[in-house]
Amino acid sequence: MTLFERWSVWSTAIATGITGLGFMWAKYFVNPPGPWAVVNHPLEPWLLKAHIVVAPAFVFAVGLVTARHIIPHLLKRERPGRRSGLTMVWTLLPMVLSGYLIQVVSMPGWLVPLAVVHIVTGFGFLLALVGHRVRSKSEGRRVERALSNDARRPTIQNQTRHEALRCRVSVLVRNTHSTELER
Repeated sequence: MTLFERWSVWSTAIATGITGLGFMWAKYFVNPPGPWAVVNHPLEPWLLKAHIVVAPAFVFAVGLVTARHIIPHLLKRERPGRRSGLTMVWTLLPMVLSGYLIQVVSMPGWLVPLAVVHIVTGFGFLLALVGHRVRSKSEGRRVERALSNDARRPTIQNQTRHEALRCRVSVLVRNTHSTELER
């Protein structure tokens, strides 16, 4: 993943997560100021609008990294971050689909289940995203350490190269030493 791709996924995911969590807090956890209040908190409509504006940018960012990061890692079956990556992939589709359907469905019987699916998969995605970052970094460091330890550990191929280099150096030293003695 390029720096731009990483930045675009993380910035839009954080913005979408913050606006979604903020909207959920304002809608479900704040008591309305009066019995006839339309919204529970003055920020509720603004958080919803911000969430609806930022979420398509997030979906675009995920689409941006799909061809270069998600699909190749799925095909290679790479271990670092695989479980959290698969969790993100499997929660992404119902999260996006339910988010879209919440905006277009008008039947109250469908809105509540869609909202529940959207909230649950949204939480699952955010947790998997954080876990993916932590797990991938720690696994990546572990692999780098193992590779650097293997590179330091002498192998037959490394010993052969080392012995060949030692022979070349000794020949150069002998040639230099013998030309100095001849003078």
